[in-house]
Amino acid sequence: MTIDQIILFTLFGAVFGLLLWGRFRYDIVAFSALMIAVVVGVVPTKDAFSGFGHPATLIVALVLVVSAGLVRSGAVFLITRTLVDASRSLGSHIALMGAIGGVLSAFMNNVAALALLMPVDIQTARKAGRVPGLSLMPLSFATILGGMATLIGTPPNIIIAAIREESLGTPFAMFDFAPVGGLAAIAGLIFVSFVGWRLIPQRQDASAPTTDISQYISELTVPDGNKQIGKRVEELTEAADKADVAILGLIRDGERLYGQARNIIIRANDALVLEATAEALDEFRTSLNLAVADAKREELLRADGDGVEVIEVVVPEDARIRGKTAQSTGLAWRQRSVLLGISRQGRRLTKNLRQTRIMTGDILLLLVPRNTGPDVTDWMGALPLADRGLAVTQNRKVWLAIALFGGAVAVASFGLVYLPVALGLVVVAYVLSGIVPLSELYDHINWPVVVLLGSMIPLGAALETSGGTELIAGALVTWTSGLPAWAVLTVLMVVTMTLSDVLNNTATTIVAAPVGIQMAQTLSVSPDPFLMAVAVAASSAFLTPIGHKNNTLILGPGGYRFSDYWRMGLPLEIIVVAVSIPAILVFWPL
Repeated sequence: MTIDQIILFTLFGAVFGLLLWGRFRYDIVAFSALMIAVVVGVVPTKDAFSGFGHPATLIVALVLVVSAGLVRSGAVFLITRTLVDASRSLGSHIALMGAIGGVLSAFMNNVAALALLMPVDIQTARKAGRVPGLSLMPLSFATILGGMATLIGTPPNIIIAAIREESLGTPFAMFDFAPVGGLAAIAGLIFVSFVGWRLIPQRQDASAPTTDISQYISELTVPDGNKQIGKRVEELTEAADKADVAILGLIRDGERLYGQARNIIIRANDALVLEATAEALDEFRTSLNLAVADAKREELLRADGDGVEVIEVVVPEDARIRGKTAQSTGLAWRQRSVLLGISRQGRRLTKNLRQTRIMTGDILLLLVPRNTGPDVTDWMGALPLADRGLAVTQNRKVWLAIALFGGAVAVASFGLVYLPVALGLVVVAYVLSGIVPLSELYDHINWPVVVLLGSMIPLGAALETSGGTELIAGALVTWTSGLPAWAVLTVLMVVTMTLSDVLNNTATTIVAAPVGIQMAQTLSVSPDPFLMAVAVAASSAFLTPIGHKNNTLILGPGGYRFSDYWRMGLPLEIIVVAVSIPAILVFWPL
């Protein structure tokens, strides 16, 4: 063993020890290890920051922006309304989302599948009043499992097919992976849905839904041509329940109707009186294509080319607006802002919002031109509440957002455009079309995760170039000498899985596949079962957040620690091995 190999193995051991300890944040640990490796010379200075331009790092950053665009466009609400019910039990929700994620990831890149479903899962967790961490890890594992079933589902399968073509003359076909990878995926999904999620540590974190979010009394207008015109108010109850909104009444021609409003036929320009949180109000507005204001105030809002944003403010004793109404202060024409809702400690309001006198202690929900929130707040004499990242869903662009995302996934899946480039084009299109405001572009990227990946990739590359991975491969050939074929396959899978949990699964496949072929030649058997074993094992990175991009993506939103993954991941990897070995021997005989 060379000095470089000893240093790198020691660094990896120290990194994983510190990450499992959890005393220091994962990005600081990884970046510190990278700097030490550069100083001692095991990572060349010119490669020190190569990980920050690596496709894996770029994909993670781009996917987070694309996910935000899908939320802002209303695509997430569309999926939530049609497929997901927040009233389901956690186990049922995980089973449904896992099945959807598994099927999607079999026919699209599994990172893209998670990008589509992750915001749906977070929205559902918010509505159900639970932390996202209870369901995000099962969803990530489900999308990884589903990718094993087809050629295009995951990069290791594509690499294995290419290596088989180079070595044996023909590649694996689209569904050659299904008998083994599909069975492993089904077994894994059953475990994740019924047992695995119970092993995740339950803790409250910054991503958890809060219970003290204000309920606002709000009004939404029914615009001309809306599909709700001609319906009775009571017919909107199902949509309101799904969005967690209470319909209190209806306003027509300035008259506020309460009890009898449920049987009234809705007309154009009627205003629904609602009680809801800011997020629920936005979801209900998006689902029914309602307007935030009348046509005149909508025109004032659209006159500002930078878009709009939602802010929350509290009214102190000396506020300019205290004792006045939004209409009398000229909030709309002076500040081009709209009063969306008032929270008054549970007390019912008896007048239209614009004609309601604002009292001390009221919390106001305002729609303002982008980047003018502080100015509007100062003008009103109000105090800003802590920013909760509220946004206005661009529901008119939902199909544009879906089409752009779907097109990128399609061209990347068929190899027409490199996946990071395809995702980058989606981000550019989202910004140019206004789906993701330019001012918010970088706010959606989880920078500690980017630093983690950017730091670990050069370390993994150094381990490979120093001969560390070849050292492991050579020892594997020696250890398996004289063992029966099924035992050799098992050892190969276990070692490949272990490498995949530490290194990028692409690098693991490139190293492990030739080793598998060499083992088959030594045993004078077909190399196909060994290649299949490597393909499944390289994708089964469930013990750490760095083994697979999907696990890295959920690290921040799920509020996980580095040591959380193995609790569900270790038994899952055991199940994958236990199912895959017999399946390989049956469908790809030696």
